[in-house]
Amino acid sequence: MERVVYRKEIIKNGISFGSVLAIVISWTMNKSIVWAIIHGLLGWLYVLYYVIRFY
Repeated sequence: MERVVYRKEIIKNGISFGSVLAIVISWTMNKSIVWAIIHGLLGWLYVLYYVIRFY
């Protein structure tokens, strides 16, 4: 049971980190709160898009 709780915590933290990272990247690129919110909801998808497109 402890193993399941630990995995859920890692997944939750990973999703949160992805959202924050997406918001920061979006704000740096666009300076728009609306786009930052949208990209924050997309999370890791936007981060991957940014890496593929700009690196």
